[in-house]
Amino acid sequence: MPEKLKDILFPPNKVKLFATVLKEVYPEFNTEKFSNSVCDSNWAERELKEKMRHTTLCLFQFLPKNFAKTVEILKAIVPKVTGFESIVLPDYVEVYGQEHWDISLPALGALTKCGTSEFAIRSFLNKDLKAAMKFMNRWADDKDFKVRRFASEGCRPRLPWGLGVPALKKDPSLVLPILEKLKNDPEEFVRKSVANNLNDISKDHPVLVLDICERWQGTSKNTDWIIKHACRTLLKQGNKRAMLLFGFANPEKMQIENLEISNRSPKIGEEINFSFNLNLKTDKKQKVRLEYIFHFVKSLGKTSPKVFQMKELEMEPGLHSIVKKHSFKNLSTRKHYPGKHKLEIVVNGIVKASDTIKLT
Repeated sequence: MPEKLKDILFPPNKVKLFATVLKEVYPEFNTEKFSNSVCDSNWAERELKEKMRHTTLCLFQFLPKNFAKTVEILKAIVPKVTGFESIVLPDYVEVYGQEHWDISLPALGALTKCGTSEFAIRSFLNKDLKAAMKFMNRWADDKDFKVRRFASEGCRPRLPWGLGVPALKKDPSLVLPILEKLKNDPEEFVRKSVANNLNDISKDHPVLVLDICERWQGTSKNTDWIIKHACRTLLKQGNKRAMLLFGFANPEKMQIENLEISNRSPKIGEEINFSFNLNLKTDKKQKVRLEYIFHFVKSLGKTSPKVFQMKELEMEPGLHSIVKKHSFKNLSTRKHYPGKHKLEIVVNGIVKASDTIKLT
């Protein structure tokens, strides 16, 4: 059985190494008591974020109670800390620095260089959005690409695993100047964050994102990549304006014929093959986006759709044979349940054929 992320990223030996690094810059630090306090009887059972917060609370016991002095210690170990433990540093600032914005916000910009402060900034955004976003705007101009990436990633309206920021979901206007600054950043790491931020915004404000993407299209190779990645949710939803933006033709003359499934009663853990013919009844080449959707049965019996991309290319008129394999193996991100699963074949955002299998 594969190891869980919570066991890989912060094992006890890394806790001891973390303690050693702290002692190098703060000689009074009690490495043994700290390590024992962190790796208590419940350590192995804690989930990843629980381990982070528990470590933060333990740090408070062994570092100076003067917040400014502790922040200087944390900043001093930045060059020596990597991995999951680096996220503990900004978490400490989030927990104990809410009343010290003049120290906390600049510290998050410094601490993000060894890991990321994207999760810690969220509570500050919720407390005073305009004040926190002023710092985000400054970080977007930083010479360090990790800080610039933080400027975008930290204010994503729907940051995975991060605290929600309802105000940014409702009105992302304060985010847009940052994305404008970073849309041609030389670092792909930063540009990917810009695309992910726009994709987040598209889930609540699709017209706004499409307006931006249409304006950015053709500006450079970098912006063209960003807008394609930013529109991935809209494309999966079959948004007509997004389809046209990337040259996907109206699928009216594109037909799916002879959909066949190799095994209609697979077991959980098995694979199936399905095949079909795509018939392009057109006069010339067409840009085609082929996807399939499985409506997975969930634990309570309801179904939830999941879109999978097959291919995206220009295709000649006529008949094209397509074969695809799909696995029903359980994953860390998806668990399968027995029941009737619906399969749909999607051409340029429109469902063109469907069938069912019974997973056992």
